Amino acid sequence: MADITAIGEVLIDLTQFGVNEAQVPLFAANPGGAPANVAVAASRLGVPTAFIGKVGEDSFGAYLRQVLTDNGVDVSRMCTSSNPTTMAIVAVDSAGERSFQFVRGADCALMPEEVDETLIEDSKILHFGSVSLTRGIARSATIHAARAAHKNGVLVSYDPNYRPALWNTERDAVEWMILPLPVVDIIKLSEEELPLLTGCTDLEEGSRKLTELGISLVLVTLGGAGSFCRWRDECFTVPGVPVKVADTNGAGDTFFGAVLSRLCRRGRKPLEGLERSELEEILHYANRAAALTCSRSGAIPAMPTVAELEGGVM
Repeated sequence: MADITAIGEVLIDLTQFGVNEAQVPLFAANPGGAPANVAVAASRLGVPTAFIGKVGEDSFGAYLRQVLTDNGVDVSRMCTSSNPTTMAIVAVDSAGERSFQFVRGADCALMPEEVDETLIEDSKILHFGSVSLTRGIARSATIHAARAAHKNGVLVSYDPNYRPALWNTERDAVEWMILPLPVVDIIKLSEEELPLLTGCTDLEEGSRKLTELGISLVLVTLGGAGSFCRWRDECFTVPGVPVKVADTNGAGDTFFGAVLSRLCRRGRKPLEGLERSELEEILHYANRAAALTCSRSGAIPAMPTVAELEGGVM
């Protein structure tokens, strides 16, 4: 049984790691995909997780399935497609910031009837992101899963990770990204995504608008500055952890996976009785996890283990 079930894309991150002597960029085929990243991050931090998604009947698909299995993620509900495994080409600048191009494939083909509602109902948290809302039948499958979780009292967590290259227009993106909000309990956004969904750049005002839709816990990642939180009408910021950045790919997913993993340790109702002091400690833990990921290259390969964090590596 999984405490956290993630649904959405798992893909190959063709991530730039340098250039050769002729200054031609060099890329590594890293495993990635935001929901899969979150499942791995939480699993590495000691919480049982499962993943629902779709890969191609190709070597990349087999590789991704093995990576998730090796990291303790239940892939028994992961499907295959005649479409090739999806790829994201991730270029990294001198500051470690990323730019994305996507070659879509199998992730778009997940069908509602392939979503195991029993697995979701037995979980404490269902997690998804907005990439699976961009196109294909996977859009219907993802919304179906979120509504099923909400109906059965399972907490729904959402990362509206905005990738402009995947949408026809910004207006189209906003329309679909806000659609699931009424069934969401926990949301994690970047500073850039908050005004996209709320029309407001102010953290307190923007987060207040989200709670008016019924979202209980609002988290905004602030890069090196840490993370902002709104919980029970209180707003506060937890400082980040200074680190020499190698690659920011997967940092937000590590942060969110760490938060969800710690919430799951609280019992069947992860938000019940949660006090600000405990939440601040959870966010400090998640900031440390994200910083450690940033200090290494890749997404999934860079994610910390529970032994590293609780052993005081950072």
